Amino acid sequence: MTSLPDLYAAEPIPEAARAEVERLLASGDLFRYTAPENAPVALLEREFADFLGAKYALAVSSCSAALFLSLKALRLPRDARVMIPAFTFAAVPSSIVHAECEPVLCECGEDYRIDMEDFAAKLPGVQAVIISHMRGHTSDMDAILALCAEAGAPVIEDAAHSLGTTWHGRNIGTLGRVGCFSFQSYKLLNSGEGGIMVTDDAELIARAVIMSGAYEHNWTKHPVLQEVFAEVQNTLPLYNLRLSNLAAAIVRPQLGEVGRRVRDGRRNHDRVAAEISVSPWISVPEALGPEERAPDSIQFNLEGMGEAETRAFVSAAAARGLKVQVFGLSEDNARAFWNWSFLGRDWDLPKTRAMLMRACDLRLPARLTEEDCDLVSAALLDAVAEVTEETRAYGT
Repeated sequence: MTSLPDLYAAEPIPEAARAEVERLLASGDLFRYTAPENAPVALLEREFADFLGAKYALAVSSCSAALFLSLKALRLPRDARVMIPAFTFAAVPSSIVHAECEPVLCECGEDYRIDMEDFAAKLPGVQAVIISHMRGHTSDMDAILALCAEAGAPVIEDAAHSLGTTWHGRNIGTLGRVGCFSFQSYKLLNSGEGGIMVTDDAELIARAVIMSGAYEHNWTKHPVLQEVFAEVQNTLPLYNLRLSNLAAAIVRPQLGEVGRRVRDGRRNHDRVAAEISVSPWISVPEALGPEERAPDSIQFNLEGMGEAETRAFVSAAAARGLKVQVFGLSEDNARAFWNWSFLGRDWDLPKTRAMLMRACDLRLPARLTEEDCDLVSAALLDAVAEVTEETRAYGT
């Protein structure tokens, strides 16, 4: 039997990054503010902003740091209510807690997207919104942006999984007031750790730059209105969430790979989705009309299975070499809202809970070939057949 591909091995870092890393190591110049100009981090910010069509970018230590700085830069009052989808990663509500604000969780449906009825019902009294495009699934941004504009609630896009995705042809991350991206090792751009935020708001980015750790006059090395910096210098706390030159040097050459990775990732996703959708036990939610996704994983729902059968499917897939995660069944999963005990309260979100109990997650990196994808699909279908045949046999 042909062995399955390794779904967790990262793509190799481009040779250009290796050369730049060697240069930096030889110079010892790893701090972003040592050079008077054109430090690798500064170049990455300029190139990333241009790539997305945004005016400003700020590279930081993680996407979580970008979310936190976005909230602080919005100058929200203590205990401000910030709405998020209940289907997100624990780092998102954590950023709200760090910013001394209160998370408000709204329901998500079977397609992993925000339940707009619950969103609209909870929006009054909310002072900001973070939209997590979780696993690259875009919610109805037309409706969300319209409702938030009417409510006066700024929108932050958590686009950690959505670099390369577009909505009506516009890059995800540029629709709201701020867009936040991740460079963590399993994202489209990989520096091991790191993140970046983009915005067209000069005053907001100036506040974020100061708080990220541009102390004394290091802010003069950022291309933002200098008078804004002068107004906020020494008035804001420093959180020291900067990205290093080393991480930026690893990311920059990968920007040229985004188009290929998006194309191949979409091909792989769509191929596996079509192949496994022939099973009546599996459903793959469709993309929304305005959305052009850039997936590096696939999510699908198990239909007509109880918890025992769902666990049996996970085991059957593992026996075939596939690590399938069911968000609600994986112990201590950081994407299951009931595990966020740091919030200090329980949330009654039956739609999201029901979805998470049968929503499956599997990596499909862009480097896979079509033959690799066919092997993955066959293994998934075999695992489903094993479980459902046993279920039918038991029931007869």
